[in-house]
Amino acid sequence: MSNNKLKTPSYFIKRLRDNGFIVLRLFAVYAKKDPRRWTVMVNPSDSSVMITCYANKNDLNEILFEINDGGFQIPRNFSLKTDSIEVIIDYLISHGITNNTDYHGKFRYLTKRINNRNEGQEPEQETE
Repeated sequence: MSNNKLKTPSYFIKRLRDNGFIVLRLFAVYAKKDPRRWTVMVNPSDSSVMITCYANKNDLNEILFEINDGGFQIPRNFSLKTDSIEVIIDYLISHGITNNTDYHGKFRYLTKRINNRNEGQEPEQETE
């Protein structure tokens, strides 16, 4: 059996990126009693889909993924139990989440206002 498991965030992110999605790791330090393992955002400047991996949420050794975009294109708090990244990719594409977005990482943050600078410019000094 392969060491690369779908429940591992680095493997999950790599496979989505290899298929053309923009993926940001949001959080991976939940409480020990919390069934969530990690959360990523897919296509943050477009569809902003949050995917959270759960371990042992309902059953022992169960791994499932909650996919949520606030109910815009995906039903609210939809859960998908699978061992295959292809199932997740097919589900995203079938619900209009494209894998060819325009964001190419030119800025550290997604908007110039948050980044507080344009390319090639120094950050502006804040005044009180």
